[in-house]
Amino acid sequence: MNKPFSQACENNKRPILNILSKVFSKNKHILEIGSGTGQHAVFFGQHQPHLIWQTSDLPINHQGINLWLDETVLSNVQKPIVIDLNKTWPMPKNTLQVDGLYTANTLHIISWPLVVKFFDGIAQNLASEAIVCIYGPFKYQGKYTSDSNANFDFWLKDRDIDSGIRDIEAILLLANSAGLTLIDDHVMPANNQLLVFSKS
Repeated sequence: MNKPFSQACENNKRPILNILSKVFSKNKHILEIGSGTGQHAVFFGQHQPHLIWQTSDLPINHQGINLWLDETVLSNVQKPIVIDLNKTWPMPKNTLQVDGLYTANTLHIISWPLVVKFFDGIAQNLASEAIVCIYGPFKYQGKYTSDSNANFDFWLKDRDIDSGIRDIEAILLLANSAGLTLIDDHVMPANNQLLVFSKS
């Protein structure tokens, strides 16, 4: 099996790192939800050696993630654990308490009930003062930030009616109910955002 590769990950990893290097500067243990190909985990782990970076995904993606991890051999990036948003999160064992969470391009792929469960998981599992970073496209006041996002949303719904670009207002309500306070909403390349929250 060849390593999986995402061009979007390759394009956005540097701009995301520029922000993560600041917001995760005092963190120790990051849980990544939906590690996908594993590219982000490897890149961020290489450039933030002070962090333990725990990858996670559904089992179908573990082989690809491990190919990236095996090639780079980073002691601070952990092999993927299974996190299914429909189930209780098996938090990493024998490690420091998780004090940060990162996820990219997940909330518009999963169904809305799973988005709700994602925030439930944050409420139940993350420590007070944990930092949460969510990357992806969002709508504001019901409007897309670009024509390309509108087209992308149409494509998403055509593929899976339960997916789609989410309204930021609905996301912020869920975040608030999970004890999260929005610190920053960064405008990113390719019409994406990077939301940074702190858990109270």
